[in-house]
Amino acid sequence: MNREDRRYESGVEHQRAGRTDEALAAFQQVLHADPWHAEALSGLCQVLEALGRSEEAVPFLDRALGTGTEPACQTELDAAWRCFQLGQVDEALAIYRKAAASRFPEAARAAIAVIIPGSPQSDNQAVLDARRTWAEKYLPAARPVRSRRRSELGGERLRVGYVSSFLQYDNWMKPVWGLINQHDRSSFQIHLFSDAPADQIKNGYRRQPEDCFHDISGLGNDAVAKLIEQAGIDVLVDLNGYSRIERLPIFALRPAPVIVGWFNMFATSGMSGFDYLIGDQVVIPAEEERYYCERIVRVPGSYLTFEVAYPVPEVAIPPCSVREQFTFGCFAPLYKVTEEAVAAWSRILRGAPDSVLMLRNSALGSSRAVNFVHGLFRGQDISPDRYRLAGPAEHYEFLETYGQIDVALDTFPYSGGTTTIEAIWQGVPVVTFHGDRWEARISASTLRSENLGNFVGQGLDEYVSTAIHLAQLPDRCKFLGEIRRNMRSWLRQSPVCDTAAFAMEMERIYQWMVGTASA
Repeated sequence: MNREDRRYESGVEHQRAGRTDEALAAFQQVLHADPWHAEALSGLCQVLEALGRSEEAVPFLDRALGTGTEPACQTELDAAWRCFQLGQVDEALAIYRKAAASRFPEAARAAIAVIIPGSPQSDNQAVLDARRTWAEKYLPAARPVRSRRRSELGGERLRVGYVSSFLQYDNWMKPVWGLINQHDRSSFQIHLFSDAPADQIKNGYRRQPEDCFHDISGLGNDAVAKLIEQAGIDVLVDLNGYSRIERLPIFALRPAPVIVGWFNMFATSGMSGFDYLIGDQVVIPAEEERYYCERIVRVPGSYLTFEVAYPVPEVAIPPCSVREQFTFGCFAPLYKVTEEAVAAWSRILRGAPDSVLMLRNSALGSSRAVNFVHGLFRGQDISPDRYRLAGPAEHYEFLETYGQIDVALDTFPYSGGTTTIEAIWQGVPVVTFHGDRWEARISASTLRSENLGNFVGQGLDEYVSTAIHLAQLPDRCKFLGEIRRNMRSWLRQSPVCDTAAFAMEMERIYQWMVGTASA
């Protein structure tokens, strides 16, 4: 046994005894002498995962897979998921792709299908290919469904079913309840198929006596599909998308004549089980329809309207009114904060020397995540005194933090949905740009629908220049103060909050879909 093998065995002994620091040092010594020592690479990755530092394992995982000796499945996949959670989407995809070509294809391909729309280096074709590959390999074959005549349903009302695993999240469901609450119950019977019991849904939903609530939290997909079919649903609407990939087999089983994706798909499903996706002219331009398996239906304005039906803070004055510094902010989840976004924000900070940036999200309660973000800004030569980091808070307190920023900066390529809606409801304008895919245009769709299109750049350079321009306006405090005083009244009068009109349009679409299916 040579010296490196003896050091490796020492590392293994430390690892088994729970002495992770000593194990790490031993494996590092081995790799210093022999960078391609397969067992030491695997051991190092496992130790870094145990220490909560799996993002540091990325280059070693890449090397280990190249040796043909793979690290433990959980270490490899967990490291990739942690990379994604830190906004390293392309690094995560690289690990998943190698895992998909080795012993763990199903889990890896599923993860790729989930995260790929947020990959800076991927495009619409890559998203379509990844999701179609997963769906064709791992979903059940789609079943044909016999079209039902109206007389078979025991009434003339159209039965619309909504499937969701997240109805209990008040802040996220604002667009969903905005639609469901406005449905005309004299013409439509509403069925909710929920992975949360009814007593967990506290705010937002104004339940009507004739609505049918189905708790599916304890049911498998086959049982849910059978329940939907027994309920005689005419139009089945998925509200989960790939945020709950475990429920997508329901739609492959085709338990209703018409199956629709709305609210949370923001890319093709890649599945034959979906008939339609509902979007708008901004998020799905006609020239991109070739990247979708589904038929695209567009609503006027934004495909997301919303209503706020729970307590929120009052709109605060812009902080630049009381201090010299101008404060940009982004409160998006850390997995949306890509290196490309940090590079753009750094350009903004350099172009607006009296400005600072505030980031807040739940992940920043972790010292590991904080150190990682410091490293991103350090790589852009941005001093820590130019930005502030804040961790998790109860939601009301979280919303109060919008009073500490003057202008919000959107993330890309995964733009804000709920984050953008919450920012503008708190009076804070959001700077974004028209990205290269649906996921990169969600904010643009919302802002254009509420006549805030002057905050939407045509590309990245205009995104940067718009933010710098706002920070350097001579009357910036007066300008932003006027926006804040009037924002909520503007929103209430804009199409983005006209949930009644949106519901009427969706009902027209549902009726057309059913008529087309039965023709």
